[in-house]
Amino acid sequence: MHAILHALSITGSMTWEITWALILGFALSAIVQAVVRRSTIVRLLGDDRPRTLAVASALGMASSSCSYAAVALARSLFRKGANFTAAMAFEIASTNLVVELGVILALLMGWQFTAAEFVGGPIMIVLLAVLFRLFLRSKLLREAREQAEHGVAGSMEGHAAMDMSVQREGSFGRRLFSGEGFTSVAHVFVMEWAAILRDLVIGLLVAGAIAAWVPDSFWHSFFFAGHPVASKIWGPIIGPIVAVISFVCSIGNVPLAVVLWKGGISFGGVVSFIFADLLILPILNIYRKYYGLKMAAFIAATFYAAMVVAGYVVEFAFGGLGLIPDQADAKIPMEGVTWNYTTWLNIAFLLLTAALIIRFWRTGGPAMLRMMGGSPDTAHTGHDHRAAPEQHAGHDQHDGHAGHDHGADTEQGPGHATHHHTVHGPADEPGTGDTHHH
Repeated sequence: MHAILHALSITGSMTWEITWALILGFALSAIVQAVVRRSTIVRLLGDDRPRTLAVASALGMASSSCSYAAVALARSLFRKGANFTAAMAFEIASTNLVVELGVILALLMGWQFTAAEFVGGPIMIVLLAVLFRLFLRSKLLREAREQAEHGVAGSMEGHAAMDMSVQREGSFGRRLFSGEGFTSVAHVFVMEWAAILRDLVIGLLVAGAIAAWVPDSFWHSFFFAGHPVASKIWGPIIGPIVAVISFVCSIGNVPLAVVLWKGGISFGGVVSFIFADLLILPILNIYRKYYGLKMAAFIAATFYAAMVVAGYVVEFAFGGLGLIPDQADAKIPMEGVTWNYTTWLNIAFLLLTAALIIRFWRTGGPAMLRMMGGSPDTAHTGHDHRAAPEQHAGHDQHDGHAGHDHGADTEQGPGHATHHHTVHGPADEPGTGDTHHH
């Protein structure tokens, strides 16, 4: 019983330490998602040119940080016409280059890890684009598209299908500070929390248990902590494998990364471990459902290779610049609740959370929660804020992207037109250089 309480106390301390940072990160992400429309994303991801991949990464940074939702959204974008490589770049950025991840890494591990994540992420995307150009064949891509068109459900499909952005025209500020903008921010914020909460709780519990029950001597031996060269070589190779078998993804793997860093994994190993949230076993199974077994194996192999190489680049670049912090200074939060700046920040941001939850609840939010795991093909096209009187009702869209209804129920209102169609992909998908017209 004492061991269990010790593990739970570590979990509680970690949770308290990162609460305000998580809320801040999700609030900033919600603001951006509230003004970036899904149709815009699809339109901008039509090929795999460097500029397009940079745009895909930027848009991914403003998207969902839930690994399951990011994977589902990438498949949705691919089905609607986005280039496969661009969709994968968007997926990687969605989980590894988001604001909330950077804030939590800085808070728990130091700014160097945040910098490493935002340097390593683009490197991984570039490496992946090169690997896709070299090895992704047209036949495999066609088979993956055919499988994707079957619309087999994975996880968080309903969440990925929702477009919660503001539909009214006007400047960024005018759209954001309108009543509709407040509602959109509240909806995105709460839905993002709902999407990652399970993985975050599991990650904190796993990290607390490992920190309490697994002695540092085991990790020191496992990561060759006493052998500097071997540790640097081994870390990026084993980091993703530890992530794959941990079943913890999204932001939930950061608390475990703290434990591994304290245990002796190399700096590059931490980075590759965090990147591997897109390769955990449940997500590999979703790739199989989405794109077929062959493409799932191709994604796993190329993603792993890119993660390992990105880990090495970060390890030696930051090491050469003297930016790797001393592992001896690594500490796992164990103080609990004390009257310091963390407590005051938590109180302030929890009040903000309460305001957003109230807005979410009063504007049809509970119906959206029930739709989170829905079918990828059950899309409500349009954005109807019937529950909020100051917003425009019955606003129809004709771009074919998946939207949602902010009303008090899940049914379309009278006269609410739905326009849903699939736009087949562009002709310049990566592969052998062949041109395909769908």
